[in-house]
Amino acid sequence: MNGPQDAPLDWHSIDWAEAEGNVRRLRQRIFKATQEGDLKKVRNLQKLMLRSRSNTLISVKRVTQQSQGRKTAGIDRERALTPTARARLAVEIDRQTQPWRAKPVKRVYIPKSNGKQRPLGIPVIRDRVIQARVKNALEPEWEARFESRSYGFRPGRGCHDAIQAIFSTAKGKAAKRQWVLDADLAAAFDRIDHDHLLNAIGEFPGRELVHQWLKAGVIDGGRFTRTDEGTPQGGVISPLLLNVALHGMEEAAGVRFATRKGKVMWAARGTPILVRYADDFAMFCTSRQEAETVKARLAEWLEPRGLRFNEEKTRILHLSEGFDFLGFTIRRHGDALIITPSKDAVARVRKRLRDEMQALLGLNVTDVLRRLSPIVRGWSAYYRTVVSSKTFSALDSYVWKLTYKWAKRSHPKKSRYWIVQKYFGRLNRSRNNNWVFGDRASGAHLPKFSWTSIRRHQLVKGKSSPDDPALCDYWSRRRKTRTPPPMDKTSLVLAVRQKGSCPLCGQDLIAGAEYEPDSPREWIEWFDAMRKRLHKHHFTYRRNGGSDESKNLRLVHSECHRQHHAGDGRRDRKQTL
Repeated sequence: MNGPQDAPLDWHSIDWAEAEGNVRRLRQRIFKATQEGDLKKVRNLQKLMLRSRSNTLISVKRVTQQSQGRKTAGIDRERALTPTARARLAVEIDRQTQPWRAKPVKRVYIPKSNGKQRPLGIPVIRDRVIQARVKNALEPEWEARFESRSYGFRPGRGCHDAIQAIFSTAKGKAAKRQWVLDADLAAAFDRIDHDHLLNAIGEFPGRELVHQWLKAGVIDGGRFTRTDEGTPQGGVISPLLLNVALHGMEEAAGVRFATRKGKVMWAARGTPILVRYADDFAMFCTSRQEAETVKARLAEWLEPRGLRFNEEKTRILHLSEGFDFLGFTIRRHGDALIITPSKDAVARVRKRLRDEMQALLGLNVTDVLRRLSPIVRGWSAYYRTVVSSKTFSALDSYVWKLTYKWAKRSHPKKSRYWIVQKYFGRLNRSRNNNWVFGDRASGAHLPKFSWTSIRRHQLVKGKSSPDDPALCDYWSRRRKTRTPPPMDKTSLVLAVRQKGSCPLCGQDLIAGAEYEPDSPREWIEWFDAMRKRLHKHHFTYRRNGGSDESKNLRLVHSECHRQHHAGDGRRDRKQTL
């Protein structure tokens, strides 16, 4: 599927399994060639990826259907929210013959947890798609180079890997590295040095495109501003460029590894250990003096990259004091390392629940369940890998108070007994709990935080990457054994029965996000998006007498479901999967 096609494109007729397979195999070839040190072959394969029609189709799908920012337009106000618009966009980009000229990004601001605002740069839809194409060509080359304890914005890795790596480093009596350099870089995305970044990617075939995106400029309130440094936080390729800029931090900090039979096994004795998630990182050292030395080394190493420490958020401490990282509090109690949800994270979710309930006054119970369920499920999913049972129970008590107050204010003239009878009961039959909030008429109910079981995350092995063709079995097993996001009982049964794959396209059910979310708030949004992206498809249509029993259902992607039904008029009504 390479090169331009003359036939009109029907978005619903695309074989997505084939397209995904073409892109995946080409990424694996780039990865392998990089491992072998064959740079000429790497560049030729990257050129092939940049011309690949499959890559164009997959990039359009991810930007316009699977990205959380798919409804956000750039300065041209264009979006692609219909199959016709997506097909037209894919054809335009695939048949582009003139050199591409990047357009400025639109400046928008989103609130941060500390009350400040984070500036984002939103490229136009065509630039986002082309960035996704370029990323598929550049990323596998660097996946073969990146350090083992780099976890942010990388395929197959996420915040839970970073937390588990910290636990593995500092747990138990024998842990020697109990001094921590808890570091944060000041406005890392906005300060990256362009020349250093372009030198790092070398003669990559898409180098000129990367250069254009770096220099495209920003439109803020109708005014244009040049960009002489940084990469827009909001661009598809920006997280990858940040990781490229920070590659080599382990070596600069003095991290050394012991080897066995030519393979890297563990950090050498007496050297620090680095755990990095994008621009947030923690360096574990054997003494305060070593931590201060590492900080001085890194400050010197960061300077030519245009980066520096955020001194307000960077400190050196002993693990017994505890520190917050990615929304978790990490503290050593005696010989044990305890990781819990941070106090700030708990305060934020309590505030969000309180604000939501305030906004829901005057609405019905269905609206309450629809608004609160994603918060409960998403937040508990983010923190289920650490010591969270007491926190979950405390939040359940808080939610009970909020829901009871909502019901009381909704029915001020009704008695306590009437309110309890209407909104509370043993609505979840699998739980021995008579105080579940919900709708007694329909049985719909609000899940509890404590219903999410605690399960330790399985740390990704070493430098393993999904782009490594030698590790296909490893990643297949990892996808099957990882804990799925909390979902309703029927969906969970279907997902397990289908072994986590969509029967219509053959791809993973929980897939499509560029990277794992990196905060509780983003986890809630991601979980809600995943929930909406999964549909229950009837094996035998209800209009043909099919039932809603699980044996007649399949769990499928929403886009696959729409594509499947779009062809109902062109094929026999009898469905086979």
